[in-house]
Amino acid sequence: MRKTSTATAFLAGSLLLSACGSSATESSTSTTDATAAAPQTVTIYSGRNEALVGPLLSQVESATGTKIDVRYGDSSALAAQLLEEGDRSPADVFFSQDAGALGALAKAGRLSTLDSSTTGAVLKGYADANGSWVATSARARVVAYDPASAPEAETFTSIDAILDPKYKGKIGFAPTNASFHSFVTALRVTKGEAGAKDWLTKFKANSPQAYEKNGAVLAAVDSGEVSLGLINHYYWHELVAEKGADAVNAKIRFLNADDPGALINVAGVGVLKSSDTQDAAAKVVAYLTSKPSQQYFADETAEYPVVAGVTTDKHDLPDLASLTSAGIDLGQLDSLEATLGMLDEVGLT
Repeated sequence: MRKTSTATAFLAGSLLLSACGSSATESSTSTTDATAAAPQTVTIYSGRNEALVGPLLSQVESATGTKIDVRYGDSSALAAQLLEEGDRSPADVFFSQDAGALGALAKAGRLSTLDSSTTGAVLKGYADANGSWVATSARARVVAYDPASAPEAETFTSIDAILDPKYKGKIGFAPTNASFHSFVTALRVTKGEAGAKDWLTKFKANSPQAYEKNGAVLAAVDSGEVSLGLINHYYWHELVAEKGADAVNAKIRFLNADDPGALINVAGVGVLKSSDTQDAAAKVVAYLTSKPSQQYFADETAEYPVVAGVTTDKHDLPDLASLTSAGIDLGQLDSLEATLGMLDEVGLT
């Protein structure tokens, strides 16, 4: 993945001027104008799936006049890669599936401070307190359930309910998914290190079934392959939009309680300090918090907008303000390394 740096553009312009001669004023002016008009390339490391955000990033290109290159992958893995690459990274923007991966980079000092007009555009609590990242959309953790084999899930108010031995071998989860990692971090924040490890140990003893992605977890619940699944809410709403409510067997339970299983997390973006296209990258980030982008998230991905005044009639979502969630500051989700270490220790990776 390559990007044209300002230094490279300047060097190319200088060589062209030398070839034309110092007296060719009109020609040099034309060349300089052409170089200035050429769009900069912003490289995005995206933990968001291409099918979800690819069309939006095409809109961003058109709206900002910026060329965008994207490297897709898992948010946690990309965050680790960015930390390893350091100042050598070709990335300009990190588009994360969750706040935890963003927080890990901010904690390591890898992110620039965003303009207050960008962080101030979103609802309170949906931007980093120090301006290192800003949310682009919000999502709630839910329990997907098969009403035939686990009808009682309709009344769950705590994630502890899934530890019941009667669900042994009947729970689906995505162990490498960044949203699951943030849920585990929320466990650590609310229950402490010992309490979180105890919960994970009991969860593992229940022989949960591992799937690669949340969509596969939901599909397994919908088919009756498992009784319960740990996912984000929007996967279910997307499935309903695709197949119709009558064709979807699975249902979802918003725990609607101060519980780590009711975590309302965000997808978000930050600009890498090592980027040599800071201004162009900042424009990309700002556009992702604009109303057209927020409308895209509301309509196309069934996520919650993080800017006031944006609604949708395409999905029957409970109002975000009506949900009781885990009382966790999203900035507390930044200890990704410790979470991954605990999952590895327990044997859930």
